[in-house]
Amino acid sequence: MLDVKNLVAGHGLLTAVRDVDFSIGTGEVLGIIGANGAGKTTLFRTLAGVHPAHSGSILLDGRDVTALSASRRVAQGIAMVPEGRRLFVDMSVRENLLVAGENGRKGGWTLTSVLDALPSLKPLLGVATGGLSGGQRQAVAIGRALMSNPKVLLLDEVSLGLSPVAIEGLYEQLAGLRQRGDTAMIVVEQDLDRAMEFSDRVLCMLEGRIVLEGQPRALGRQAITEAYFGLKSAEVAHA
Repeated sequence: MLDVKNLVAGHGLLTAVRDVDFSIGTGEVLGIIGANGAGKTTLFRTLAGVHPAHSGSILLDGRDVTALSASRRVAQGIAMVPEGRRLFVDMSVRENLLVAGENGRKGGWTLTSVLDALPSLKPLLGVATGGLSGGQRQAVAIGRALMSNPKVLLLDEVSLGLSPVAIEGLYEQLAGLRQRGDTAMIVVEQDLDRAMEFSDRVLCMLEGRIVLEGQPRALGRQAITEAYFGLKSAEVAHA
């Protein structure tokens, strides 16, 4: 579904993403982990088209989308739930969802199906998003992305700033999306245990590079922790 090859991106003279290679299939969940400054958010912004790639390629369903704008990537099937949610705070939940639906691609995600998948939003449809809790805003941001009918859903810092109860509820709803099996999900998550539990595969980034890759159980927590903090230098593992 998504194939990233030798991707390089940065800010001025600073290279934040260095020769990143990975792929993800339909229905798969890929967790991306790494300490602050590892390059995760720049990678996501580059995949979504809001940050330019210096070199390399991004293929969506076999089509090269590297040069496409963010809006055209949404139309092709890449949607991002950004860090900080970035909702239209003066608009209602319903309006936030419908705006995304008007600018996405055609598909099975409609207001009705999104509310079925994220039932916590049903009683909030008429509420302005600026008055919602952090967990509620995150659910709206996910619903808004789904309304564009993505092939690939990018979720940046899913649990950042949320209470444990809100995080648990959010991941229950994400598990429901996963069971549908029709959308690839790439999740940036600071909580190692949560990332290992929820992801089919994990990529660990360090200084812009992928330093560890594989199935969480095969890699083991110790190897993931060491890669996360850069305690060991090793070749990329494929487990």
